[in-house]
Amino acid sequence: MTLTADQAGAGAFADGERRARSREPRRSWASTRPYDPRATQFNGDEVRAHSWHAASRRYRSVVVVTDAALMFTAGAGFLLPRLGNAPATWFWIVLGTVTFGLTVMIAHGYDLRRLGAGAQEFQSVAAGGALLSAGIVVGAFSFHATPPRTTVFVAIPLATVLSCLTRYALRKRLHHRRLRGADMQRTVVLGSTASASRVAYELQSAAYEGYEVVGLCLPSVDDEALFTGAPVLGAVSDVVQIVNDYAIEVVVLSGSTLSGDATRRLSWALDRAGAALVVIPDLVEVSPVRLAVRPSSSMPMLEVEVVASRRRQLAKTAMDCTLGPLIALVTLPLVLVLAVLVRLTSRGPAFFRQHRVGVDGRRFSMWKLRSMYVDADERRAALAELDEGNGVMFKMRDDPRVTPLGRLMRRYSLDELPQLWNVLSGDMSLVGPRPPLTCEVDAYEDVAHRRLRVKPGITGLWQISGRSDLSWEETVRLDLRYADNWSVAMDLTILWKTARAVVRPEGAY
Repeated sequence: MTLTADQAGAGAFADGERRARSREPRRSWASTRPYDPRATQFNGDEVRAHSWHAASRRYRSVVVVTDAALMFTAGAGFLLPRLGNAPATWFWIVLGTVTFGLTVMIAHGYDLRRLGAGAQEFQSVAAGGALLSAGIVVGAFSFHATPPRTTVFVAIPLATVLSCLTRYALRKRLHHRRLRGADMQRTVVLGSTASASRVAYELQSAAYEGYEVVGLCLPSVDDEALFTGAPVLGAVSDVVQIVNDYAIEVVVLSGSTLSGDATRRLSWALDRAGAALVVIPDLVEVSPVRLAVRPSSSMPMLEVEVVASRRRQLAKTAMDCTLGPLIALVTLPLVLVLAVLVRLTSRGPAFFRQHRVGVDGRRFSMWKLRSMYVDADERRAALAELDEGNGVMFKMRDDPRVTPLGRLMRRYSLDELPQLWNVLSGDMSLVGPRPPLTCEVDAYEDVAHRRLRVKPGITGLWQISGRSDLSWEETVRLDLRYADNWSVAMDLTILWKTARAVVRPEGAY
């Protein structure tokens, strides 16, 4: 149910059937005094000193200094040998260092909302480097100058890459600190019982993102949160006072509990209370890459992309056509050695071909190195009662049909390498949902068919999230998330994490 501004302030339900009890007397969110600025045990100087509000500025200072040091070092390394140790050389080095910082700042590379989370931070650094290179080229053309080409094509790209790598290292350290409870944004989640509890649970599960859920504000102070240990601090109408009492930095508004006018008034009140307002629309598994604001003079319009853009499709195809052959060429000697070992250690062919289901139900032959004995299919019926799978896919941790060499190959996913041929032939992608068997597709519930909308992949979210240890519901949820929200950036991240998962295998059998 949706509360209006007056109902939220008064603590009443929209339907008027009963009053929702609040913790505090009603205060208008549009007034000049929407809360009582009182001191509590939760908003003292010690609490505020350990919040992200205080730590973020130190973190940004480290990032700024690191960027400057990297650009200064790169500039000196490439300009001094060419121009010599002269005052003019040092002038250009310092100018380039300062300009690099300014272009990254223009691209929002030092925005506190981007530091430590998401891909936008790295995109801003890349945009800043590209802007600096473009500026040098335009300046040289305008003034008929000849700047060193190594500066434009080597020094600046090198500084950009090193800046991204350094920020990644700083981010991993920040995430490690956040998992220990440090450098967190004190957060309260506002909404209906179901939506607020779900959002609180998701934020608690991703603590590395930096949201410390101090508590929830539900329609009534008597309501109880679901599947989360966060306490109910008050009713919806109490939220601004709670921001003050608990030193809250972020208010997360979930679902459609408040009307548009009430949300507007809440933003006014939070402006006075000094907290940020984050609104989570009532959308499920929609990534930012699919969202766009449509231009309109009358009202904000949020468009959800339902079909992947042609540009994204071409980028994914280009990635498969470039990385696929490269990985296949690099791993070819290993595949040949394993093929010989398979033939020498067990009776049967080296390669195993199996019919799988691809895009929109089209069947194709998927190739793998044989990891089972040749009579594996005949022996499966006798092992049905020992199935440790997730209800649809047959799995056994100690499957007697798997050969000793096959067990080793499965542990490190080496038996999957011949699927690179399927990538080259266009039946599969490097990244995508797991290619299902025909019998598995026949057992699909309605929602699971969405997995077939994109090409299956050699690896995917399931590969880096537990593999065979996942339940069927979790496997479907991950595949649906990928099918709806895939992007080249996501694919590259999955490939990177897959390499780590192969080195440290868990759930592979």
